[in-house]
Amino acid sequence: MSRIVTRHVPSGVQQSLIAHGVPPLMARLYAARGIAGTVEIDYALKGLLPFARLKNACAMATRLADAIAARQRILVVADYDADGATACSVAVSGLGALGAIVDFLVPNRFEYGYGLTPEIVELAATRQPDIIVTVDNGIASVAGVDAARARGIEVLVTDHHLPGDTLPDALIVNPNQPGCDFPSKNLAGVGVMFYVLMALRAEMRDRGVFNDRPEPNLGELLDLVALGTVADVVRLDHNNRILVENGLRRMRAGRMRPGIAALFQVAGRMFRKASTFDLGFTLGPRLNAAGRLDDMSLGIACLLAGTESQALRLAQELDRLNRERRHIEAGMQEEALAALSSFNPDNRHSLVLFRDDWHQGVVGIVASRLKERYHRPAIVFAPGDEGEIKGSGRSIPGFHLRDALDLVFKRHPGLILKFGGHAMAAGLTLRESEFDAFCAAFEATAQELIDEAALTRTIETDGSLTARELQLGVAEELGAEVWGQGFPAPTFDDTFHVLSQRLVGDKHLKLRLEKQGMSFDAMMFNRQDWLPDQIRAVYQIVANEWQGRKELQIYLEHVTPLSTEGRT
Repeated sequence: MSRIVTRHVPSGVQQSLIAHGVPPLMARLYAARGIAGTVEIDYALKGLLPFARLKNACAMATRLADAIAARQRILVVADYDADGATACSVAVSGLGALGAIVDFLVPNRFEYGYGLTPEIVELAATRQPDIIVTVDNGIASVAGVDAARARGIEVLVTDHHLPGDTLPDALIVNPNQPGCDFPSKNLAGVGVMFYVLMALRAEMRDRGVFNDRPEPNLGELLDLVALGTVADVVRLDHNNRILVENGLRRMRAGRMRPGIAALFQVAGRMFRKASTFDLGFTLGPRLNAAGRLDDMSLGIACLLAGTESQALRLAQELDRLNRERRHIEAGMQEEALAALSSFNPDNRHSLVLFRDDWHQGVVGIVASRLKERYHRPAIVFAPGDEGEIKGSGRSIPGFHLRDALDLVFKRHPGLILKFGGHAMAAGLTLRESEFDAFCAAFEATAQELIDEAALTRTIETDGSLTARELQLGVAEELGAEVWGQGFPAPTFDDTFHVLSQRLVGDKHLKLRLEKQGMSFDAMMFNRQDWLPDQIRAVYQIVANEWQGRKELQIYLEHVTPLSTEGRT
């Protein structure tokens, strides 16, 4: 069951925004998303929060400046997702531009797991680094940092994940670490590294390093920052929207690195119309495919490629891996749904599944699909190391997944071998023999923590659009904004008469809808059943371009027969 509600719009805020020149519809959308003034929709780079407020950013800048001056070798150790790949590329490119001797290492997730483990330190030591800089990982790597120190290797941690009870013995830059008063706790790993580079450049400027050579333009890294920030699904607060918007501007102007241009090309998307949708749903998945099925060094090599031909070759391989990933995912999802054929959501608060032939790199995506279908927190496991299984989970609003796993970990010592993550996504490792025990413990925790109301999917909309507002210009204006996690793209809620409908591509409905005497083209993806003549629909509007023609199109997201659905 789903409940449709309209976002609250503070009328005073809406009118104030209109008085300051914001168009009425945009003012309504901004006010509903907590925007209080026009400064929050000003995305000039001068509005970025100062790096000095990020705990240890200046101290780390001093250490890195010393390392560059002493010609010490720096090794970047990255995570294997899109955030880790972009953060690594930002670190290697930025440190290199500032004069560092820098290399990178990204562990294969299937061999080494997540974070700076002692095993990864042993591998890193073969490169003989003086300093290891972690990106998008490290806050939980207590043993790994100790192993590095025992080898005489200093570790600098840049991360954004939530810390555990014990911090590693290292200099740490992480907005979520204790004692950090940085106002934005939502920086992605790539954003944290970008901030460290801003602090480092300022430190080197103060030392007079750029008196006899050009100062590098760190703005050239913003295409990477935008991609990693959106792909990691962090909350797009004002600071993150500044980073993303300026990265998108570079892409639209064609001033991006060859690797990102090549990803646009293989995805069949136009970079001059780059949007957060492109970053989150076309470029990000292709980059992630390397870490899921192969080795993220392929993705990082694409992002660091110096020529268009080299970048295109690597992007084509990433595209091939992404197609393979989709094939594996489809099979696993079909098997998961078959296993849940008799599942009654009313009887359970969680979903936990395991098969010994599932692929470890795709479990998170399958968990996400199950969570969307059943509106329950879902964890999907696949075989890991000998005797172990590794799971990835996705959650629903109102259920903090990492905190729930922490509760299970503390209440049932030894049940979870290791875990980590965020409110909405987390990973963990168990012994295969403990799977049933974990299922019971997790379900009990879910029943304890999830309010019954949270088990009903709530679909938030921005209310109705008039027929006059359903136009191409409005769709283009909406498409230019930085929408994403915590700042959702507008969806609307209206009643329509279905004039015609037909199946296209064997699985999508193409429709002609009527409202207030005007008709509109519409699509409903992954829907094969015919719609009734009168519908209530939750939808988005987009500026669709096909064969040189641009036109308004309505994308239906949720539909109910008008006669059986009342307004909330």
